[in-house]
Amino acid sequence: MTRAPRLGTLGFMAWTEQRLDPERSRRRLQLLAELAGAKAVRARERPRRLRYDQLRELIDTRRRRAG
Repeated sequence: MTRAPRLGTLGFMAWTEQRLDPERSRRRLQLLAELAGAKAVRARERPRRLRYDQLRELIDTRRRRAG
């Protein structure tokens, strides 16, 4: 007799819990904090950059009409 395979289970892998070592956990938290900081800077800079781009476009349009 052969054993029928069990479908839909991961066996023991589903129940094992990985423990991160403290150094890896600290580095991960530091990386996430730096990423959040970078996103915040980008969010602040975006409106300013958009205004500058619109102003440059307006200046270029006026120069083309005058020239």
